[in-house]
Amino acid sequence: MLLRAGRLKEKQVVLWVLVGLACLVLVAFPGLLQWVAHLVGIQVASNLLFTLAILLLLGICLQLSLQVSDQEDKIRRLAEEVAILRAPPPDAPPMDDAPPAPGD
Repeated sequence: MLLRAGRLKEKQVVLWVLVGLACLVLVAFPGLLQWVAHLVGIQVASNLLFTLAILLLLGICLQLSLQVSDQEDKIRRLAEEVAILRAPPPDAPPMDDAPPAPGD
């Protein structure tokens, strides 16, 4: 629904589907989280779950920050191009139809 409305991009949908599938696997096999926690040396399985969730959220924040930076660069370039296109040519005569200055 969010994808069809254009509010969510495909790569974001894939990420959330993978997160959902991982949650389903952990629900279906609760011992799996305990086993992985023991494997990496974490005492309590919920600590592993919270650590993974925090890492996932940090990764999402980093990815969104990169997208914002990219969009800012694109907007700046577009504004510069529009300013160049709207600027009169250097050899053009001055425009007589300029709006009067305030107070005239």
